[in-house]
Amino acid sequence: MNCELLATCSALGYLEGGTYHKEPDCLESVKDLIRYLRHEDETRDVRQQLGAAQILQSDLLPILTQHHQDKPLFDAVISVPKDPSVRHHYLQVLTYLQAYKEAFASEKAFGVLSETLYELLQLGWEDRQEEDNLLIERILLLVRNILHVPANLEQEKRIDDDASVHDRLLWAIHLSGMDDLLLFLSSSSAEQQWSLHVLEIVSLMFRDQNPEQLAGIGQGRLAQERSTDVAELEVLRQREMAEKRARALQRGNRHSRFGGSYIVQGLKSIGERDVIFHKGLHNLQNYSSDLGKQPRRVPKRRQAAQELSVHRRSVLNVRLFLRDFCSEFLENCYNPLMGAVKDHLLRERAQEHDETYYMWAMAFFMAFNRAATFRPGFVSETLSVRTFHFVEQNLTNYYEMMLTDRKEAASWARRMHLALKAYQELLATVNEMDACPDEAVRESSRIIKNNIFYMMEYRELFLALFRKFDERYHPRSFLRDLVETTHLFLKMLERFCRSRGNLMVQKCAQDPELNVDPIVPFDAASEVPVEEQRVEAMVKIQDCLRTGQAPQALALLRSAREVWPEGNVFGSPVISPGEEMQLLKQILSAPLPRQQEPVERDAEEEEEEEEEEEELQEIQVSEKEFSFSDYLKRFASSTIVRAYALLLRSYRQNSAHTNHCIAKMLHRLAHDLGMEALLFQLSLFCLFNRLLSDPASAAFKELVTFAKYIIGKFFALAAVNQKAFVELLFWKNTAVVREMTQGYGSLDSGSSSHGTPVWSPEEEAQLQELYLAHKDVEGQDVVETILAHLKVVPRTRKQVINHLVRMGLADSVKDFQRKGTQIVLWTEDQELELQRLFEEFRDSDDVLGHIMKNITAKRSRARVVDKLLALGLVSERRQLYKKRRKKLAPSCTQNGEVSPKDSWQEDPEEEEHLPESESEDEESEDGLSAGQVQGGSSLSAEDLGQSLHQEGLSAPLLWLQSSLIRAANDREEDGCSQAIPLVPLTEENEEAMENEQFQHLLRKLGIRPPSSGQETFWRIPAKLSSTQLRKVAASLSQRENEEEREEEPEPSPGVPGEQSPREEHRADALRALLSARKRKAGLVSPEEEAPGEEEWKSEPKKRQLLDSDEEAVDEGGRQAAVLGTPRIHKKKRFQIEDEDEDD
Repeated sequence: MNCELLATCSALGYLEGGTYHKEPDCLESVKDLIRYLRHEDETRDVRQQLGAAQILQSDLLPILTQHHQDKPLFDAVISVPKDPSVRHHYLQVLTYLQAYKEAFASEKAFGVLSETLYELLQLGWEDRQEEDNLLIERILLLVRNILHVPANLEQEKRIDDDASVHDRLLWAIHLSGMDDLLLFLSSSSAEQQWSLHVLEIVSLMFRDQNPEQLAGIGQGRLAQERSTDVAELEVLRQREMAEKRARALQRGNRHSRFGGSYIVQGLKSIGERDVIFHKGLHNLQNYSSDLGKQPRRVPKRRQAAQELSVHRRSVLNVRLFLRDFCSEFLENCYNPLMGAVKDHLLRERAQEHDETYYMWAMAFFMAFNRAATFRPGFVSETLSVRTFHFVEQNLTNYYEMMLTDRKEAASWARRMHLALKAYQELLATVNEMDACPDEAVRESSRIIKNNIFYMMEYRELFLALFRKFDERYHPRSFLRDLVETTHLFLKMLERFCRSRGNLMVQKCAQDPELNVDPIVPFDAASEVPVEEQRVEAMVKIQDCLRTGQAPQALALLRSAREVWPEGNVFGSPVISPGEEMQLLKQILSAPLPRQQEPVERDAEEEEEEEEEEEELQEIQVSEKEFSFSDYLKRFASSTIVRAYALLLRSYRQNSAHTNHCIAKMLHRLAHDLGMEALLFQLSLFCLFNRLLSDPASAAFKELVTFAKYIIGKFFALAAVNQKAFVELLFWKNTAVVREMTQGYGSLDSGSSSHGTPVWSPEEEAQLQELYLAHKDVEGQDVVETILAHLKVVPRTRKQVINHLVRMGLADSVKDFQRKGTQIVLWTEDQELELQRLFEEFRDSDDVLGHIMKNITAKRSRARVVDKLLALGLVSERRQLYKKRRKKLAPSCTQNGEVSPKDSWQEDPEEEEHLPESESEDEESEDGLSAGQVQGGSSLSAEDLGQSLHQEGLSAPLLWLQSSLIRAANDREEDGCSQAIPLVPLTEENEEAMENEQFQHLLRKLGIRPPSSGQETFWRIPAKLSSTQLRKVAASLSQRENEEEREEEPEPSPGVPGEQSPREEHRADALRALLSARKRKAGLVSPEEEAPGEEEWKSEPKKRQLLDSDEEAVDEGGRQAAVLGTPRIHKKKRFQIEDEDEDD
């Protein structure tokens, strides 16, 4: 032991007999121990030395029990850390912790803690000091840390009904009265601040217990339990008798020293001869070609997940104590405690992942309540649709994080299992409520089921969990609970559908173009009477037809026909589809009178309305009549069947209920849906063979009957389809099942009427002639010309292009991509017209908007802005921005310049609607690559980053930068990319993600906002490569470096300035990041190009977006040299939104 540590421990005192004599410096020595423990390194050498010397057993625990009247000393001993979270030397420290747990398993130690806690709780809130609250928290944390130490199963070697260390600890808690204090803290409304601590202690007390077994203690053995035990004993007896018969058949009447050698005909050896077997014939059935071979080693990352939770049966008196504790907890404490914990979770006053204790308590105590005397009122706090939604949201979040955070996938999978158990118990409790004699309880159950069956996410949950089941992260117990929960959900849903007759449910939102639901053709809130809005309805129909929204136009026409039937203006009530089509053509070409909208109603308001309509369309859902058979067909997937087959392998270890759930689901797929061929797989047949040859197969009658049924169906199919034997080697989908049963080619023949028409030789000759005649004609689209001349069979553009490539007339489909703008060159008359329009509208609020409305040759906004800059009519792009009517007072910086924040606030409408990337047409015309687009985004976000720094958001920017770099590293290592969520783990980062300006910066950087109703966090798109992510991160660090250079006008190389430790640490991290980036890019250091820095700073920042191509290239290279960041030479990228050009 270290000399200083040894001297400190010697100054504590000594134990003589049963009395501990403390030294005068005992209090100071305890404080020194705390200081040593807090400042130890990652090797945890202080803890190892204290554990080896047994300081807690010989000194600290006697001080705690015998000198608890000394309040300062008692507080100091309680404050000693006893539960480290270490990675290095974990096993050694864990051994010492297990010894500490055994030392605390005494009534005397917990008696002192209970007495002290009782005295503190007797104080009212007005008499309780801050030190008292701190001592209460320390006592609860001490109890939690002691219970949290895992048991050493190899050292204890305890069997069921034997007292383990954990049992003795629970008994000491009971004898000391600590359990009564925990019940008081749970039920008291004045002590809700300790609710999370109490819930964690309770969860650790019951972590090895089974709620169903605990509820049946003291009530005698039930008939069901006795029958289960008899069945298990019968299975064991049958297997033992079968083994005895096999051994008897293997022994001959007389012993032979020569076992003999035999030739196995039909089984080839390595050569061309048959296998020679050198053992007795009784061993032939165990022959395998794999005998003697080295088994293939499975990598650790591909091994199946191990079971971590171990259930054992404690000693009887401990189980009786725990049963009484559960009963009293349910009756008095469950509802108030779970309500307080839920409030803490929703208000984010809990620590990370504390919701797992909430879901564990929900699953455990609801199962206990259901197995004991079922009383729904005891668990009413967690028996609601909101609880279903809370659990479902957490389950989905854990599932997404398991797919995203691969390093912590096992931890996310365990949390996912807890959420699934809670969801399973919620369903089981609702199902139990149906059998309750109280009518009010049954009505509540019906309301809950109506809600969860109606919502789409509850029905899709099990399909998603099955499809993404991964044996590497999910243990076999997770699959068992998933199968049982799915069985319960399907049984409840089927029963509910039968009782209702027809069930209306929510379905996925369809494409707005396919939505032909009735639309109201008039505006009820308008001052114009409904009778006079007929012309406006006609105009709406014409607008829908002109914008390509034919379904909406048809729905408007039919709705208007019902509102205004007089005169048959919108057609007669018995109009035919052909006449309806002719009427739509007449409306499209009719010159309808249109009202001139006021000038004030500009593009800003129209864009806002379009955005609102898009948001409504995104979240809009419709209803449909639910069909249970259609829903069951979605389970007919090879992925789901494979998961059931995996669980069926352990049919001997499974419970009877689990085997019943497996057989019922496979029976639904095979018999109810008629897809027996879905189960024709060799691995399943091997499993059926093992089941049928099992001596104890009589105990699995349901599985044996089902196996015989499937095998009989297979041989019936093999009699007419000899290829069925080959199909055994593969897992099959529904399409293959149909071909196996109905004949190969039936799938193609059944869909030939809806498929692509075959090209005849005459059509191919005509296609070749038209293509060769028009392929070199400039100014026209060759595919459109071909479509105009092909009148025999209607073809689509895609069909024509694909057949041209198939015939060899074109190299690739990309040769026929449409150009975004057909007008490339500006004539002299067009330039004069542009100058005239600019001079006419230069003083208006929206110069560019008026030019776009009145110009003759329609072009995109980017082309018009480009020409205005080239003609010198404007010097920079911001002169074309639409002016606000209400201008904010700009705030100035110290240099008298307008801050970037104000410039961002001046033109929010342009900034909000700037496209994140150019359209495909613009990219194909300008030749911009994805990296150039990203570079342009990072450059345009420079002012926003500087403004965020000035607002004190440097830490969130640093977190954003590290997230981008980490994502780039992961994509380089994995070789694949997927959307990665930006999860703010601190309060500061979370507030920044809600900041409007910070969100605007994220859009500039190409980070995708969460989709409505499906996602919660912003995500780094999968299309961004690792190089692009590093460029974006480099732009963020560059702005930080500029800010540091502004704050330190005279930096000395190699010597840090006077700054706080936090800023110094942050600056070091940024310098390390910048140097690593420069090493990777191979660029020169910023000092070599320092003379050009002042020239660059003198240039206006906004000018970079508006200069010509040559100036952008020169200044981009100069900036890269000055700032030391990699720079791509690119053309300018306009931030003004492009209009669609269809003509």
